[in-house]
Amino acid sequence: MIGRVRRPLAACLLAIGVVLAAACSPPGDEQAGGGESTGPIKIAIANAQSGQLSSLGAWELKGAKLAFDEWNQKGGVNGRKVEIGVFDDQGDPTVGTNVARKIASEGYVAMIGTAESAVTIAMAPILQQAAIPNITSGQSPGLIAVKSPFLFLNGPTSLTYDETLAKYLVEQRGIKTIALITNNGSYGKGEHDSFTKALQSRGLTPVADQVVTTDQKDFSAALTNIRQKKPQLIFLGAEEVQSGLIVKQARDLGITVPFAGAAPQGTPVFLDTAGAANVEGTIVSTPYLSNDVSEASKTFAAAYKTATGEEAELHGAKAYDGAQILLTALKNSNGATGKDLADAIRAVKHKGLLGDFAYDETGVGIFATSIGTITSGKLVPAAG
Repeated sequence: MIGRVRRPLAACLLAIGVVLAAACSPPGDEQAGGGESTGPIKIAIANAQSGQLSSLGAWELKGAKLAFDEWNQKGGVNGRKVEIGVFDDQGDPTVGTNVARKIASEGYVAMIGTAESAVTIAMAPILQQAAIPNITSGQSPGLIAVKSPFLFLNGPTSLTYDETLAKYLVEQRGIKTIALITNNGSYGKGEHDSFTKALQSRGLTPVADQVVTTDQKDFSAALTNIRQKKPQLIFLGAEEVQSGLIVKQARDLGITVPFAGAAPQGTPVFLDTAGAANVEGTIVSTPYLSNDVSEASKTFAAAYKTATGEEAELHGAKAYDGAQILLTALKNSNGATGKDLADAIRAVKHKGLLGDFAYDETGVGIFATSIGTITSGKLVPAAG
């Protein structure tokens, strides 16, 4: 009797052990290829919801939420509703890593965000280990250097922004003497290196190259140095508020030459911080010139205005595109998670607000921008 009981008991203990082992598997392990087939799909949105970069987080949240709401109103993803969780990284990489751990521990299958390259870079290893795909609005080439198969961009990198800008300035406008003022954060460094490389390929070296800290607010010394070099144009490599302060202080010092830059210079925060008169003529490289460039952008802008009471802009459009790509991948893969979801994102071909997305192995899906100028307080297509 005893011999007969031991064999089933051992089998039961073995079965229990297998179940417990599966239940304790870390995120991204055995269960990484498929999620639950019922219940809501949990997606995290992480950005600065407070602090100096909170405008980016607000735009991104509104753009992504619009896409999720539209899908939910139509029944969700294959009948499953999307449930979002909003996380505030405060624009701080240390806070971002804590947010990433929280997302990894709370059953989220993917993350939209962040709009801050340094924070996204800090979060990437944790999300990669947890096999959680992440679609970011950052544009620093440092994002590519992470080499995470779970990290995707919903816009071009600085390499594209700045190559397009340098080509326009030098080859079309004939501008040869250019000064740089950039910050030492991930975004600023990416802009500095990308634009300098684009100038060097055309045989040019900046006549002044000033680097400031990310928290700096007084730029008189850097701008005085630039003024002495008498450039034809000043390139900005800093976020919205800081760039606006730089322009305002430059005008106060009597610097009258135009400025040029990428995504931050096309935003209302930049214009409002600097003052509309001070940014007149600013040249901007952007994948989203305005809400009027296509029927798709007009439809998006109208829906965004209805949902938020505000005018749409680039960052909201980027997040909307990123959310649409993620939701399409979830639909195509029947709610896959982990590596299978990352593969499904990479397979999506999406005609978005910013252009036609087709992801390569680096996680970049779009490789073109357009040139606009700020005229009478609005970003319009550049002449020529």
